[in-house]
Amino acid sequence: MYAHQPTLFGDEEPAMATHSFPSTRYQGSKRKLAAWIWSHIKDLPFESALDVFGGTGCISYFLKDRGKEVTYNDNLLFNWHIGTALVENNAVQLSAEDIDAITMPHAELDYPSFIKENFRDIYFTDYENLWLDRTIFNIDRIVKDPTKRSMALFALFQACIIKRPYNLFHRANLYMRMADVKRGFGNKSTWDTPFDVHFRSFVRQVNQAVFDNARTNRSLNLDALETPTGADLVYIDPPYLNARGVGVDYHHFYHFLEGLAQYGHWPDKVDWKSKHKRLLTTESPWQRAGAILEAFDQLFFLHRRSMIVVSYRNNGIPSPDDLVDTLKRYKKHVSVAYQPQKYVLSDEQSSEILIVAY
Repeated sequence: MYAHQPTLFGDEEPAMATHSFPSTRYQGSKRKLAAWIWSHIKDLPFESALDVFGGTGCISYFLKDRGKEVTYNDNLLFNWHIGTALVENNAVQLSAEDIDAITMPHAELDYPSFIKENFRDIYFTDYENLWLDRTIFNIDRIVKDPTKRSMALFALFQACIIKRPYNLFHRANLYMRMADVKRGFGNKSTWDTPFDVHFRSFVRQVNQAVFDNARTNRSLNLDALETPTGADLVYIDPPYLNARGVGVDYHHFYHFLEGLAQYGHWPDKVDWKSKHKRLLTTESPWQRAGAILEAFDQLFFLHRRSMIVVSYRNNGIPSPDDLVDTLKRYKKHVSVAYQPQKYVLSDEQSSEILIVAY
């Protein structure tokens, strides 16, 4: 039996266990809204859940903590590693020996220098780029256990994010870290903390996050419209498209992490014409105002036999009314809850909405 203590998510409801979700500065994370979302779905009769756009994994992890059988999905490979490390993983941890092996140079290995050669003066210093080349190569070559590899990659991704102004890779703005000026924003001490220190800190966090909820959870790397059916409840938190038709492009924001996740194939996937070496992109209906409602409809139809829960914003495309009307094609009961929310990098007054349909 597990004793209840207040969880990291701050819920007031009795929880199955107390487990620490790692800190994250990931854009669009629902971590602060997890308890609010739970308050609207906790009385629904479900034992299994599919998180279609898993992202940080915080909602999947929250549901795992409540004893649900969780399937995490995300079409970005680096996010899939996050889902593997935090949701699918019930027991594996990284040892001190694993960490030392990952962070030390090995004389027998011929280290590549792709990041150092191609990302100079863009995101990190020369020394940091060299450390990244060595560390990701060690993870790929030395870590044999696939779950440990995902855990190490999670720690590496988080270390990269925390050392970035705005915690993003959307601009080539290393100069913001390096400029000798009086600062009214940011955290220079965090930016300047060595990668090795951040990496080890996040390894400790991911180790502490591992627990067994006595369920078979899994992590998938699929397009949303290819996700498996059959879950009791399907949670949908797609990239947000604002009223001007401008979407949150996670592929753009985190292309550097996606490159790390496929380090050996990274050169083949770079858009070499872009200033900051982003990855080549493919068109997505979730990024187009004229296609996104149809994408929602297809996804609702695919999972029409499950309870459907949608997270979105009240001032985006599609509108809440459009989403409700579309869901009513497949569900008898559709309700909408609103939560005022201040979003990072946005001056707009808006609310998070949660649509529950069954």
